[in-house]
Amino acid sequence: MDVPMELSRVLITELGDRQMIFLREKNGERTFPIVIGIAEAIAIDNRLNRRTTPRPMTHELLASVIKTMGGTIEKVVVNDLRDSTFIATLYVRQGSRLLAIDSRPSDAIALGSAFDTPIYVAEHVLDAVTAQPASKEDRLYLLRRRLEVLGEKIEQVGGLLANEEFVADAPEAVIEEHRRHLADLQREYDAIEQVLGKYG
Repeated sequence: MDVPMELSRVLITELGDRQMIFLREKNGERTFPIVIGIAEAIAIDNRLNRRTTPRPMTHELLASVIKTMGGTIEKVVVNDLRDSTFIATLYVRQGSRLLAIDSRPSDAIALGSAFDTPIYVAEHVLDAVTAQPASKEDRLYLLRRRLEVLGEKIEQVGGLLANEEFVADAPEAVIEEHRRHLADLQREYDAIEQVLGKYG
């Protein structure tokens, strides 16, 4: 059985090509990370945040080709786990035909994000990745990565609120929302920093 999932977070840092996305069960509590490349992470993050590029990037180009040829991406299924490597299938609908295309999960999700494509994970894969508790080193690694991302976001939002022109022109509701967001980011940052100070 395939379990409906959603993309809950994209974790991008400047530490190299190992970036992460987190998939979360839509009607449950199970969640797990997939390590992906920087190009795929940026493509997914751009799509989620509705950012466009001056010229089409690789995944945008493929999405445009599929659309131009009368196809739509029906779903992405992460359907196997072999030697710690996730295997996915991209399902493309073209008229009455449903094409199953072997794919890396990162490419399938990056491409599918252009169509708001549903994501599924096979039950046996989800059981395998959520039944194995992460090691202490893995948990600390993820926390350090999250801390870096939070630091960057705090700097961005804080810089925006320190911009006198922005504060003067933006509606009060928008400014308050940014302040609340900054406070939430700072709370999470402080909590993670405290944990890392104790165990890291």
